[in-house]
Amino acid sequence: MTSSIDIAAIRESQRAKGPATILAIGTATPANCVYQADYPDYYFRITNSEHMVDLKQKFKRMCEKSMIKKRYMQLTEEFLKEHPEICEYSAPSLDARQDVVVVEVPKLGKEAAVKAIKEWGKPKSNITHLIFCTTSGVDMPGADYQLTKLLGLRPSVKRS
Repeated sequence: MTSSIDIAAIRESQRAKGPATILAIGTATPANCVYQADYPDYYFRITNSEHMVDLKQKFKRMCEKSMIKKRYMQLTEEFLKEHPEICEYSAPSLDARQDVVVVEVPKLGKEAAVKAIKEWGKPKSNITHLIFCTTSGVDMPGADYQLTKLLGLRPSVKRS
């Protein structure tokens, strides 16, 4: 039987000595970049919708007012030409997009993490926590877990 003193000692040993601190941050974006000013032409070209002139003009005005300068996308124009179902209005494309995200998001995460680890300057074995953020995809186990494997981190690293 474990006493309450033993549990308190265990909890104390698992806590950091001092405040939590972020020691480095890494970011990564896909290599494919489309400038916002070019995005309406790009979008209507890849979706074979250039005949929708009025809609394109409305979309162009929306893009101009968005304050976005660049859009980084994993899906290149060449990839989209090879997978036209992704650009078709009524075609089911979620599975095809998800297949790309599941593979590519952890790779981008690794690129960002390698930058942060280099900036931090300590060995990966000292990492205790990994904070991972993406706005893309759902997978089990998640991209954070895949990232710990790609980086060779201990399975005990806490992930958020």
